[in-house]
Amino acid sequence: MEEPRKQQVSLRGASTREISRDALLEKVSQEREHRNYARKAASASIFIQKVWRSYGETRKVAMKFQEEWESLVKYLAGIMTGELISSSVLRPFIFFITCLSIRQRKILARELKCMQTCFGILLESINSTDSRKNICSLIVGTTKQRRTSMYQMRKLISLCSFILSECDTSHAGSQDIVVLTSLALRFVVVLTDLKSWKIVNDENIGDADAAVKNFVSFMGSCRSGLYASLRRYISRLDTSSSAKVKSIVQTDDKFLISASAITIAIRPFSLTTFNAADCIKFDVHSAAEQYCLYLLTIPWLTQRVPAVLLPALKHKSTLLPCLQLLLTSKDKIVRMMSDIDQFSMDCSPNAVPPIGWALVNIIGLAAGSENDFTHSGALNQGLEYATYVHVVTILADNLLSWLHDAGWNEKGNQNLEGNDGAYEPPASMQENKTTCGSLKTSFIDLFRPVCQQWHLKKLLEKSKTYAYTDESKTKILPPNNLESLANLRLLDIAYFYSYMLRIFAAFNPMIGPLPILNMLSFTPGFLGSLWGVLESSIFLGNSYTIGDANYARSKKLTGKSQVEVDFSDPADDHQVDEDASDVWDVEPLRRGPQGISKDMSCLLHLFCATYSHLLLVLDDIEFYEKQVPFTLEQQQRIASMLNTLVYNGLSCSVGQQNASLMDSAIRCLHLIYERDCRHQFCPPALWLSPARRSRPPIAVAARTHEVVSANIRSEDAVVVHSTGSVITSMPHVFPFQERVQMFREFISMDKVSRRMAGEVAGPGSRSIEIVIRRGHVIEDGFRQLNSLGSRLKSSIHVSFVSECGLPEAGLDYGGLSKEFLTDISKAAFAPEYGLFSQTSTSDRLLIPNAAARFLENGIQMIEFLGRVVGKALYEGILLDYSFSHVFVQKLLGRYSFLDELSTLDPELYRNLMYVKPALHIELIVGQELARYCYGKHYEGNVEDLCLDFTVTEESFGKRHVIELKPGGKDVCVTNANKMQYVHAMAFYKLNRQMLPFSNAFYRGLTDLVSPSWLKLFNASEFNQLLSGGDHDIDVDDLKNNTRYTGGYSDGSRTVKLFWEVMNDFEPKERCMLLKFVTSCSRAPLLGFKYLQPAFTIHKVASDAPLWAAIGGSDVERLPSASTCYNTLKLPTYKRSSTLKAKLRYAINSNAGFELS
Repeated sequence: MEEPRKQQVSLRGASTREISRDALLEKVSQEREHRNYARKAASASIFIQKVWRSYGETRKVAMKFQEEWESLVKYLAGIMTGELISSSVLRPFIFFITCLSIRQRKILARELKCMQTCFGILLESINSTDSRKNICSLIVGTTKQRRTSMYQMRKLISLCSFILSECDTSHAGSQDIVVLTSLALRFVVVLTDLKSWKIVNDENIGDADAAVKNFVSFMGSCRSGLYASLRRYISRLDTSSSAKVKSIVQTDDKFLISASAITIAIRPFSLTTFNAADCIKFDVHSAAEQYCLYLLTIPWLTQRVPAVLLPALKHKSTLLPCLQLLLTSKDKIVRMMSDIDQFSMDCSPNAVPPIGWALVNIIGLAAGSENDFTHSGALNQGLEYATYVHVVTILADNLLSWLHDAGWNEKGNQNLEGNDGAYEPPASMQENKTTCGSLKTSFIDLFRPVCQQWHLKKLLEKSKTYAYTDESKTKILPPNNLESLANLRLLDIAYFYSYMLRIFAAFNPMIGPLPILNMLSFTPGFLGSLWGVLESSIFLGNSYTIGDANYARSKKLTGKSQVEVDFSDPADDHQVDEDASDVWDVEPLRRGPQGISKDMSCLLHLFCATYSHLLLVLDDIEFYEKQVPFTLEQQQRIASMLNTLVYNGLSCSVGQQNASLMDSAIRCLHLIYERDCRHQFCPPALWLSPARRSRPPIAVAARTHEVVSANIRSEDAVVVHSTGSVITSMPHVFPFQERVQMFREFISMDKVSRRMAGEVAGPGSRSIEIVIRRGHVIEDGFRQLNSLGSRLKSSIHVSFVSECGLPEAGLDYGGLSKEFLTDISKAAFAPEYGLFSQTSTSDRLLIPNAAARFLENGIQMIEFLGRVVGKALYEGILLDYSFSHVFVQKLLGRYSFLDELSTLDPELYRNLMYVKPALHIELIVGQELARYCYGKHYEGNVEDLCLDFTVTEESFGKRHVIELKPGGKDVCVTNANKMQYVHAMAFYKLNRQMLPFSNAFYRGLTDLVSPSWLKLFNASEFNQLLSGGDHDIDVDDLKNNTRYTGGYSDGSRTVKLFWEVMNDFEPKERCMLLKFVTSCSRAPLLGFKYLQPAFTIHKVASDAPLWAAIGGSDVERLPSASTCYNTLKLPTYKRSSTLKAKLRYAINSNAGFELS
């Protein structure tokens, strides 16, 4: 073991624990930095002291100069000459005003008085005809005089700009600053107007003109600060405050300041004659740049500036250079606009970026009417429409980019599905509805000119039709170069309004782009022109052949309801011709939105948004019989185009940039598909075509959909594109049978998840046990089951009590619960019970009874019936009734068309159609065709019919008057508002009247069945899912899927007799037999293969002799059934007549186990 080392001592007296080399270097570095910091701090302190002393001394000198200047001005009053003004007045004045006011950015009372005096002297001098007294003589004098005068005049122009920025006419005590501003601007106006110079003659006119242009050029540059100051001044203006300010400041002075400021602001644009074909000279370029940055970005510019001054801002010599600059230098200008400081104002303009204000101000100046946009206006004469459209498109595109970066969603209230909540913008965006002072115009209202039909018509008149050549059929437009920017094409107009739709949707979430869509939809020829371009591009002219072009014509199409049209069985959808499916799969759209150009995407977005809006008001007569605005063959092409686009867009990964296109395309596709579901005009192959090759297996599709649905957060702005979203958005690409299987798969997955969570209660102690009296099925079921909610998914153990009060024999292994659901639905949905009534059409569909709200627990009972239907769907039990399509549409969250009113109240529908005007068709096809289409409509004065905006309902002997709108009983129906009356009445019948019942039924239904599962089907398919297929039984299918027990086989004599009797039975009797055995009269939707447990015939031994087959006494025992096992207990009958008679007696006895 080593001895411990002794403590070592350094010869210099230091310990061995010396600092390391790195630590020493770090310490030295820190000390060096500390010394450097101390030196810099000392230097900065010295500099600050130096600047402060300089400032103090300069201020003292300036104040001394000011005192001397005031004395000198009084002394020289009346003897001023131009030389004296320049040397003795302006030189000290510019110095001390710069030191005491401009650098301080404020004007005190003493300096204000000095400025008033100085500008008074200058105006008097300029207006003098004596060249010795006129200061302008120095501007055209010797070289030294010119140099000095030019410097002084520029300083004075900058001073005037500063004074303008400090002028605030809205505050008390501002009269002095108003007078000063008026004097200063008058001086600038006179100085920059050669005609106002009194000393101009033939000898010096050239020099004078050059000097004036020099001043004007300086004003147009950023060095003068004119436009920044004018921005501050205009931003303080409020047209509604004139009455309040009138007692303080004369309105004439305020207007004079505004007029003078606008005059000098547009003066730089008059230096040269602007020609769009030539390059812009530097002076005009600089002024246009300042104009764009500081004036066009002022919030509510056109509302602040007096109306009589707007023509100066609108003039083509002013506006056109700015628009041309925005085209040629768009990136630079947009970047500079983003850096502009927004002055604090009561209206919180920070909620809208400067580029947004530039957009609305350009629209207001180029297209706005001077009468608050309420009258028909016109685009500025002489304005290049193509330039205007391109500039608005550029600014709108950048505004939308800003919205995207700020996290906005471009959603209005155009969601026709009706299940999503209203979109709420960020809190900062809601400030857009605030007012500026008492100015009540919101930001979105400034876009009103683009919502006017004259605006679109004027652009369409100026647009040039793009000529397609054989070599360019696949192209939409030529390259986007400067030459193409000079022409206005339909595509440019499409971009313009496509961006407007998105802006309205973002800024106006309450009504969305409705004002623009109204205008676009009803502009003659516009929608047809859009489709013409799309059809030529997508379908490649005549080279694209529609598989069954005469399909729609072969169908007998009328304007009647769907029930009068013979539809093919949806069960045969999967058997469509594969070659026909290929025809409807549009090849150019097989990659979705990413496979098409930006131009094509824009055209599609505008077309889909516009046409989906028009589809909401087109009735069936217009759509099917008159075929306005498209023929049925064109409708098929549109449907195939949208079907292919949406499917491939949802299947692929589509970015946010295509979200607007996808939203509008999905909306339009849904509306066309709903039309086809009600009244078929497209072949089934069309809807199945896109997914024919790539459709995933049922189980995979169902599980993918559930996983995607579980992972989507409600606040996600990006649309999720996958197989799951295909199922949600367009389930019709899957054949009906596959969707039914998918529905059952969803339920199976739900049962598995509940079993894993310990929620499932099978037969036994955990079952829901209920006792039902045969004569009180509804009351007992409501009392025992209504409060369970989603727990109804568990199995129900039913014990029936006969009408005699005795418990019925039998064990419930599912059969009795099925019988209970069937019986309670049959009793509760019977019209005499009062909760539901039948439509007056031939199919007698169920609809909620309007009088149900007056029944005791009426709404709660309807909610309970929703749970009953949900339980039946969840367990796969078929019920013997169907609902009205209007009611089912509400449950599915889909739109109800006006023509669906005919299924509820045909008489009311005919009367409304008699009153309904042909106004929108007149807008589309003209007055003559409208008269032809609507020759049977009421052409007189509607006031003669004595109608008002009310509807009268009668229930339990009482009449109830309901207003269709607030104050409707006092509003008479006239020719002006009859269209509104028609839609108000239809809206009441289709929505308002049914809303409390559909909401209650929906709450109960969705306790057991997810809404997303229901959306796999349309209204007709929902009824099929609920009630099964045809009202008959496929005997061969039942025979092929029947089990035999107890000694029977398919070759047994009695079994053969049974199938003979089944074939001889009437359809009603076969259904009754099926209900006797299974408690349900309908066959499973996918066939008896899916009946669980399988249909079984069990042998019941009997003592009948063998010769009973040829005579004598046959078996007397009746057949019986075990509904829990779907088993028919059939005795060994020897004769078919006996078997038929016994079966008929049994199925009509309304008993089951008792017959055993």
